[in-house]
Amino acid sequence: MPRILLIDDDAAVRSAISLILDQEGHAVIAAEDGQAGLDLARATSFDIAIVDMYMPGLDGLETIARLRAMVPALPIIATSGAVGRSPSGGASDVLTAATERGAAMVIHKPFRPRELLQAISNCLDGTPEQSPP
Repeated sequence: MPRILLIDDDAAVRSAISLILDQEGHAVIAAEDGQAGLDLARATSFDIAIVDMYMPGLDGLETIARLRAMVPALPIIATSGAVGRSPSGGASDVLTAATERGAAMVIHKPFRPRELLQAISNCLDGTPEQSPP
């Protein structure tokens, strides 16, 4: 059973994603912000991480960069419903910036459950493909 670290500041999004993944047999551990997610990643191992880009405190781009430094082989899926200036400055599209920081895949919110499940499957199989914008 794959262990998935889910980092998103929106409780409803965390609940919805957790439910979808639980039903598919994944073990999901959720964190409400980047720092909590990093703390979980230090305490246990995961097969994949799903990281929201816009969060208070430690944003998704910095969270991805730190996860990548801690666990270089961890596949990371970046998610965001916003397209625009990245929270840390720089690239005009936050999901493009996420791939530059080390995300294996990106998914635009809102996404369908099958899109998320396919992205997870691709990452776990070692064949990530970028989802269309």
